[in-house]
Amino acid sequence: MALDYDEIVRKYEKYIFNTYTRQPIAIKKASGAVVTDVNGKEYVDCVAGIAVNNVGHCHPTVVDAIKRQAGQLIHVSNLYYMENQAVLAEELASLTGMDRVFFCNSGAEAVEGALKLARKASGKKEFIATENAFHGRTRGALSVTHKEKYRKPFEPLAPAVFVPYNDADAIRKAINENTAGVILEPIQGEGGVIIPSGDFLKEVREMCDETGTLLILDEVQTGFGRTGKWFAKEHSGIKPDIMTTAKAMGGGFPMGAMLAREEVAANFGRGDHASTFGGNALACAAALANIEVIKKEGLVKRSEELGNYLVKKLKSLNKDYVKDVRGKGLMVGMELSTRCEDIVNRARERGVLLNCTSESVLRFVPPLTITKEQLDKAVSVLDEI
Repeated sequence: MALDYDEIVRKYEKYIFNTYTRQPIAIKKASGAVVTDVNGKEYVDCVAGIAVNNVGHCHPTVVDAIKRQAGQLIHVSNLYYMENQAVLAEELASLTGMDRVFFCNSGAEAVEGALKLARKASGKKEFIATENAFHGRTRGALSVTHKEKYRKPFEPLAPAVFVPYNDADAIRKAINENTAGVILEPIQGEGGVIIPSGDFLKEVREMCDETGTLLILDEVQTGFGRTGKWFAKEHSGIKPDIMTTAKAMGGGFPMGAMLAREEVAANFGRGDHASTFGGNALACAAALANIEVIKKEGLVKRSEELGNYLVKKLKSLNKDYVKDVRGKGLMVGMELSTRCEDIVNRARERGVLLNCTSESVLRFVPPLTITKEQLDKAVSVLDEI
C-alpha cells in the first residue's frame, strides 16, 4: 500500500539522519521536466536533481538501457573486464580530450581521486582553492570547499589556501614549493553561478605550466551540455591536468569519473586507488544511453539556445528585486536584493521547483529538454511573486 505524505515524513523523522533541509513535498514520479508528488500535484522542475537530469526525468532511452542491462549484468566489481566500461571510457576520452578515466559513483569521490592523484604526481601536499568553492563533503573534498559552516566541525583537514575566484594574481602569489595543485570550478555553482571573467582560466593554466603546478577542473556540475558546451572548459579553450565529472553523467543514475592527462595518470599504479562499485555495468549502460540522447537530440546546442532565452526573460523582471542575471547555457543564476528561501517556497506552492544557493541567488539548472512554455511558466510565477 502506498504511503501518504504524513506517513512518509514520520518515517523520515524516525529513521533517517537529519542532515538535509527538505521541502514539504514527497515526489512520486517524474517525466521530462515535470515531477508529480504523492498527492498528484505537478511541478515544473528547474532543479533537475541539482543539475543531474540533463536529459530529463526517466528518459525512455536511458530507462530502456537500464532495464536491458539489469537483465544481463549489474555488478561484478573491477576485478574483471567489462565491455561497456571500455566503450564508455573511450567515449569520455573523446568528449573531454583527456587520456585516462577512473570511474566512481559521485562528484565527491571524483574529487577525492583527483586530490590523491595530484599529491602522488607532484610529491607535494597542499592545494589552492577559491572562495565560495564547493567540491564535496567527504574529508578531502571538504578541505578545498570554502564555507566555514561546512568545514569547521570537521577540522583539521588537509592543508589548503583559499583565494578569490577570478583573481589570477592571487593564485600566482599563493603558489609555493609545497603546492600540489590548483582546483577550480570553471563556473562556480553553489557559490552563486559565478562566471569566470576574461582570460582568468587561461591565465591560471599558463601559471600552472610555468610553475609545474597541476590544474584540476571540477566539472561535476557543469558537464554533459549543462553550460551550452559538452564541458564548461570549452568556453575558455583550456585543458586541465586532471578533471572531475559526475551529476549528469548517468542520466539520473549515480555515476562519476576522474580523468587525467596520460603523464599525470601514469602516477597511479595498481592498488593506489579503487572503487568497488565504480563503473559497474549498470551505471555504464545508463551513461552510454545518456550520452546517446544528448547527441541525438542536440541537447548541447539546445542548452545554449534555451539558456539565452531564459536569461532574457529573467532580465525583464522587476529591477527592484533582481540585481543580476548571469549564466552559461541552462546554468543560470538570478541574484536578488533579498534572501531567496521564501521565494522558493512560494514558487513551489504555485507549481515550480527552484533552488536557492548562496542565500540570495536563485539557481536554474532545469533538464535540457525543458520547453520554452515550461520556462515561461517559471518566469511568470516569479513575476507574480
